[in-house]
Amino acid sequence: MRFFVVCPGGLEVPLAKELAAIAQRADSQALGAWVIDPTPTSPTGGVGLAAPLSAAMALNLHSRIASRVLLQMAESPYRQEEDLYKLASGLAWEEWFSSEQTLRVDVTAHRSPLKSLNFATLKIKDAIVDRLRDVTGDRPSIDTAFPDVRVQAHLTATHVTIYLDTSGEALFKRGWRDEKGDAPLKENLAAGILSITGWQAGQTLFDPMCGSGTFLIEAAQIALAIPPGAIRAGLYGDDAKPSKLAYRPLVTSAHGFGFQRLKPFQTGAEEKRWTALKEAVLRDMLEQRKHYPDAASLRISGGDINEKLVAMFKGNWQRAQLPDQPLTRQVDALACKPPANSQAGVMLLNPPYGERLVIKGGRGRERDSENIGDDYIGPESDDVEDRFAHNLETGRQSAKRSSRESLKKLQAQEEQDPKFIEFLQQFGQHLKEAFGGWNVFVLTADMALPGQLRIKESKRTPLFNGPLECRLFKFEMHQKRDPAVATD
Repeated sequence: MRFFVVCPGGLEVPLAKELAAIAQRADSQALGAWVIDPTPTSPTGGVGLAAPLSAAMALNLHSRIASRVLLQMAESPYRQEEDLYKLASGLAWEEWFSSEQTLRVDVTAHRSPLKSLNFATLKIKDAIVDRLRDVTGDRPSIDTAFPDVRVQAHLTATHVTIYLDTSGEALFKRGWRDEKGDAPLKENLAAGILSITGWQAGQTLFDPMCGSGTFLIEAAQIALAIPPGAIRAGLYGDDAKPSKLAYRPLVTSAHGFGFQRLKPFQTGAEEKRWTALKEAVLRDMLEQRKHYPDAASLRISGGDINEKLVAMFKGNWQRAQLPDQPLTRQVDALACKPPANSQAGVMLLNPPYGERLVIKGGRGRERDSENIGDDYIGPESDDVEDRFAHNLETGRQSAKRSSRESLKKLQAQEEQDPKFIEFLQQFGQHLKEAFGGWNVFVLTADMALPGQLRIKESKRTPLFNGPLECRLFKFEMHQKRDPAVATD
């Protein structure tokens, strides 16, 4: 079978490495042979691979960076909308789902000659429902919010590819987040950034502006071998208490993954393979708990000036099935210090760039959310990320236009708020004085950030946070020279 694993723009290389690691797992190899496509050298929005049908279960369970796992159903040349209808109506959809299940169809395009993607979507949808009506005597209902089955099609200038979505809800929706405020950094983007930093389990990780804790929770779950799909897979049984506000109650073991609602995965053989995958994960989790029995042993910590976000972080940490309470406290980033008894490590933060800074209690800056630009989370939001699939020119151009407009707004706000510039300058000085020897990574949409911190970056990695073009800046903080050491 052919799969295309979708990811946020800019994370293709980390995703390819992750897929290779998943394929090397003993439980994955037991499913059959995997062949991963060459690592993309330019943004494609994902990575393709050939693998057994059962691989969809392992990919959805284990991939931290993936947004969706798409199963290729057909590929064919086309010239007009009727060609799309003919291809889609010729597929045996009745072998994959029933007319009693709800359906959603999405179409993306790259230099397609068709004038209307909406009309193309309609033709594919009509083909599917007409096929099921002819075969079963009934047709499925359409549900664009939370469908049982999702079908996606991608149009190039000459070819159309039709996929079945095996993920269901987007994979960044882990099920542990308590979402009360503005949408935060997506979990799969955070996981991809962790991969880029080179952080490894057991190494000190610190986030002085941790917000609701996305970076830190992702890192802790990596250290403890907790897969991102643990809650959906029902690995915790009755012990898991997902938030009632966690992207709606559907992101739980009760609704699971998209593949669980497809007929081929409901056979006895596939159910046994699914059980074996989960049992292997539980063994890994038990083994890692021996190495990291409590929160302190993880060496993962953070702080934030907003006490409400600190409280939210603690709740998210517990729902993510992590030990004890997280090592965090309410503190101004300008007053933060390296964690006690720790050597130089990795600092990773996503500052409230461009947000209005206000005085809190006459003492500090308040941040209303961990990020901006991610207010697309919701039933229709996944399309923003999926536009990057297969190197979508139209999606990238739209994202770039949106990014430029958002960036202009951010820069205008910063120019009007000298307190924000002053804070960045002070924070840069604080890093030099207190975090010598550390590698500091900052995700931001502000391309001028290094100059505002007055620190020269050693690397910058282009990334997309939803439609917002960002950079992950790396700063290598040098150790301060000891003035007491005499020199000739």
